[in-house]
Amino acid sequence: MYFAINEKLEKISEDYIKRDNKNYVAVLTSKEWRSKKDSFGFGIDIDLDTSEILTTTADVNYDSLTGTFCIPNRENLTQEFKFAFALDEQGIVFIDDSGVVKKIIYSIKNNRKWRFPSLERFIYDFLDYIIKNDFRLMESYERELAMMEHTIIRDEELDPNRVNDMRGDVRDLKNHYEQLLDLGQIFEENENNFFRSENIRYFHLFLNRIERLRDISASVRDYTLQVQDLYKSHLDIKQNHIITMLTVITSIFMPLNLITGWFGMNFTNMFGLKNGYPFVVVICIVIVISCLLFFKKKKWL
Repeated sequence: MYFAINEKLEKISEDYIKRDNKNYVAVLTSKEWRSKKDSFGFGIDIDLDTSEILTTTADVNYDSLTGTFCIPNRENLTQEFKFAFALDEQGIVFIDDSGVVKKIIYSIKNNRKWRFPSLERFIYDFLDYIIKNDFRLMESYERELAMMEHTIIRDEELDPNRVNDMRGDVRDLKNHYEQLLDLGQIFEENENNFFRSENIRYFHLFLNRIERLRDISASVRDYTLQVQDLYKSHLDIKQNHIITMLTVITSIFMPLNLITGWFGMNFTNMFGLKNGYPFVVVICIVIVISCLLFFKKKKWL
């Protein structure tokens, strides 16, 4: 697929790129790239294997800028979308087998119209699309953590594995934002002067958004640790309460066991052997009440 960057993205043929010196966007599969890469004149051989893409990064070459994207799937952060790109001052080519780039391109085509179209503005919108719902995602994490906090305080059932999963998800997103920061900084530096100086501001705007997301993700990750610590403290309190109750029960029954053991020996001349049962019952009741009053005063009950 080939698109011209005009007021809106307009679908064009491959011949348009060779004929007119205008900004363009191309989306190719790995197979198409291997057969057509020489026609773009990037002056570098990109031998792409999507399985080897591990990070979002960019490299500055003599007459091109190349790199890869490794984007976590926001619906399932254990999955990642991987594709590569190459660009110069005329246009950008995406090498993608997943189909995610086509989806982004068509979304931009249907929803964006530019007063001052440029390659820089397209790249900004493309990068912005990658993170467009992330502020809401972070807010949803914060709301869920706040609900977990209230659940712990109300002593209701909580799934601790969910907190661990959230911390892992936010950690992965934070790493992703840091990689996007590096990518945006390479674009902003404009080492090969591919971008017009008046349009560098788009990359600066993108970097500001990514920095805010990175800071928010770090804050949310700290929040998950706080909720986990609160949950552990709550479990410790419950455990201490159980141990206290067991201690109280043991302390009450120890003198009762002593009394029953004493009067259970049945010696012939034992005091109260024949008619001491009411006396023993009264003693036991007095001991139980005394112990309960003592523990109540110590606030163990």
